[in-house]
Formats: sequence, C-alpha cells, structure tokens
Amino acid sequence: MRVRVSLLCLIAIAVVLPVAASAQEPVDDYRYDPAKACRKHPTPGALALVEWLGKNAKGTSWGIMRCEKWGRNSASLHAEGRAVDWHLDPSKSADRREARRLIDMLLAPDAEGNEHALARRMGIQEIIWNCRSWWSGADGVGPYSACYTERGKRRKRVNYTQAHKDHIHIGLSWTGARKRTSFWQR
Repeated sequence: MRVRVSLLCLIAIAVVLPVAASAQEPVDDYRYDPAKACRKHPTPGALALVEWLGKNAKGTSWGIMRCEKWGRNSASLHAEGRAVDWHLDPSKSADRREARRLIDMLLAPDAEGNEHALARRMGIQEIIWNCRSWWSGADGVGPYSACYTERGKRRKRVNYTQAHKDHIHIGLSWTGARKRTSFWQR
C-alpha cells in the first residue's frame, strides 16, 4: 500500500509541477508578425503545436501549409507554415464546448494575473473560431471581419471555412514558430 501511495504522489507532482513552473516564469510580450511569402515547410513551432493539441484537446489537425498570397509581401500565416487549423464539428455541442474550453485555456490569465498567459508563452498571435477572433495585444475576443460588412453588420451568408466555423485557426508569431518562447524553451 505504501508503494502505491508514493507512486501516486510522484505522478501528481509530475503533473502539477510543469503547470506551477510555467505560471512563475516570465510571460512573453505580445507580438504580431505579418506573413509575407510562401515557404515550403511547416515551422517547428507549428508542428509542436499540432502535437500539443493532439495531447490536450479534442479535434483533429486540418493542416498547416497552404500557399495563400494576398498581394505583394502579404500572405496567410499558413503560407509561412505558422498557422494550424484544428477541426471541431460545430454541429456537435460537445465540439462547440471543446472549442470554447480550448480558447478559454489559451487566453486565460495565469496565477500571477498575466492576461492571455498560455497564448503569449506559446507565441500565439491570432485565434479565429466561429466568426470571432483574438489578435495578440487585444483586450479580448471580438468579431472576425470576414463575417461582417464594413459597417459592422453580420453578413447573412458566409463561407463556413472562411468564417472559421468548422475549425479553430491558431497563428504563431515568428518566435512561437521557431519555438523560442518560454513555453517551448522549458
């Protein structure tokens, strides 16, 4: 019996220590790096984020790479291999709850009161889901422009994928994409 209790204590410590340590580490600054060009391979941070999501969230990866240019020196973060699309089925209430749980976890303050602590420590610069978006440095989640007119009225018809209604888009800054933030360094 004594061995089981000790083993359970060790397991509990192993699970709790990384969370406690991350809350005491300095939180990374807000950062937003626009994408400029198409690259051939996903970044190490995007690959690590897919692996982390696979262990910590329901859903499945819809990919990282997609060369999508919007003009000269302007592109999607997918073009640079810095964005992950994480599929959750919005027609299922459990998937909608999971999306909210994941976003809330990424944007929650830590024990020290640092806003958006996990997102900042991971180098996340944007989150888009179901016509709502968060941008690094923003106070909170707001309307996603693709779903609204220039005057702020909700569009009656939007493309489900462009509106990010069927997946969560998570974009990384270059420090997050290179795994040079506090989360990836520990």
